[in-house]
Amino acid sequence: MPTTDDLGRFLALSARLTGFDQVALEATGLVREYRAVAREQLGEERFARLLGSGDPLGGEPDGEPTAAARALTFLWYTGSWPGPPPFLVSPRAYAEGLVWKAAGLAAPATGPGGYGSWAGPPAGVNRP
Repeated sequence: MPTTDDLGRFLALSARLTGFDQVALEATGLVREYRAVAREQLGEERFARLLGSGDPLGGEPDGEPTAAARALTFLWYTGSWPGPPPFLVSPRAYAEGLVWKAAGLAAPATGPGGYGSWAGPPAGVNRP
């Protein structure tokens, strides 16, 4: 069973890699799920090295810690593990992807506007 310290280190590392604070990452509701995915995909040893590395992006561009950090960042931003083979973690992971938050958008097809919402311009858009 993973310890709380392990979860805290995972969250702190994720915040450093994504540029989002820990509160924003926790608000996705995916911290534990993403930790489990990363641990499973990287394996226990690589996962532990990633959590223990002082600066996973400070090494060789194609080195193991850098590749693992990139995969974790990709997971947070897209809700997908880059593979091989790549896979979407869940529909919720797609909807909570940080890419949408960074762009100030809702993920496409995750929040229907209701019947006729397509008939007018989006809110805040002025017509010429």
